Amino acid sequence: MSILQSLAAAFKGAAVSDRAPLARGFISPWAEAFQWSGGDARGPLNYPAAIREAYLKNPVAQRAVRLVAEGVGSAPIKASDPELVRLVSATSAGQALLETLASQMLLHGNGYVQVLRDADGQVAELFALRPERVRIVPDAKGWPAAFTYTLGDTALQIDAIDEFGRPNLIHMRAFHPLDDHYGAGCLEAADEAVAIHNAAARWNRALLENAARPSGALVYDPGEPGAALSTDQFERIKTELSAAFSGESNAGRPMLLEGGLKWQTLALSPADMDFATLKAAAARDVALAFGVPPMLLGLPGDNTYANYREANRALWRLTLLPLAGKILDALAEGLAPWFAEAKFSVDLDRVPALAEDRQALWSQVSAADFLTPAEKRQMLGLAEKPA
Repeated sequence: MSILQSLAAAFKGAAVSDRAPLARGFISPWAEAFQWSGGDARGPLNYPAAIREAYLKNPVAQRAVRLVAEGVGSAPIKASDPELVRLVSATSAGQALLETLASQMLLHGNGYVQVLRDADGQVAELFALRPERVRIVPDAKGWPAAFTYTLGDTALQIDAIDEFGRPNLIHMRAFHPLDDHYGAGCLEAADEAVAIHNAAARWNRALLENAARPSGALVYDPGEPGAALSTDQFERIKTELSAAFSGESNAGRPMLLEGGLKWQTLALSPADMDFATLKAAAARDVALAFGVPPMLLGLPGDNTYANYREANRALWRLTLLPLAGKILDALAEGLAPWFAEAKFSVDLDRVPALAEDRQALWSQVSAADFLTPAEKRQMLGLAEKPA
């Protein structure tokens, strides 16, 4: 029995078994510091800051998230009722529901869909709330009883179910082994890799602004032991070098040295040359965290798949379809009180990346002479042929 079904049954007075108590997580782990099982206090991931560093500033993380989210959002959906397809396909305040939920599940690990109703109590609209603004309010045993949506100084409490046992808000979450209420997003696992990749980009930019690399050093050789540049001479040479020879506009300009100064060329060390390898490894870790084959992100040296077609097929099989199934199943469960036996699924026959798989299945089923036409249609997921 699901949480929604248990709550509805308890409200209607039906006999239900006692549920085991859950940890009463009054505060979302995204909001404040919390204690891990080891007892040491650690600050959680700062979600807004992590979003700015990963999705808004890191090209690899943003492309990985958009590749998955847009794939889920564009997946062909079929449902037990045409009205269900309309609800999940409709744009609400500019929001594409499935794409938004897929992004939130990847980044935050939680998705919250508010069920908006018309004057007759029927479902009129589905809207995904910002997950970092939602907090679960548990009952005496720790089970979700309500949700609090906070925006600035305004807090709106939404009951989990209405007076008829129907959900007001649908909560979907990724698995989190240490939390009973909130899911774990991919962003937390990718946070360190994103930080390394961003630090490498900032380092490279700083080098570019300083003639790409420390190409050499000026060595003062006065010819007399113990002689040194005066403070005024040192400051003048430093100012002239900064004005005339540093920066991209002065790259390659020849240098005229005064007496006593000589140029000593510096080469890149093996550690410096390995810096690019470190950045590429961080980019692969980011792609791995979000479940995207590195080849699809244009990362060099990751030709694990024979071609883009196989990588795209792996993306659908291993990432897009499982995520779409989790979201669609949660929506179907939440909308079941209004739509009997509500069911969503991705129409695999209309997914171009899986055309070869479907073609192979059709060929195998067609060649099975021991199956009747009705059995073949059933194996292919087709409706029975009318008599």
